[in-house]
Amino acid sequence: MPRPIRVKNCDRCGQNAAILYRVQCDESGEWIFACEKCWPYLSQNNPFYAYGGTWKARKKRS
Repeated sequence: MPRPIRVKNCDRCGQNAAILYRVQCDESGEWIFACEKCWPYLSQNNPFYAYGGTWKARKKRS
């Protein structure tokens, strides 16, 4: 039986995305999910930037 496709939105632009990056991007240290379009703007020349992994809509099967 196929697994259902999970859905998650980018915390910056609100668009659905199949791949999101878990990042910290400001002094609050709060983790957010950013899509592939928003991620470069959050990561470049940002002293508060930290990468925390990649979320994918389709998980690997074990």
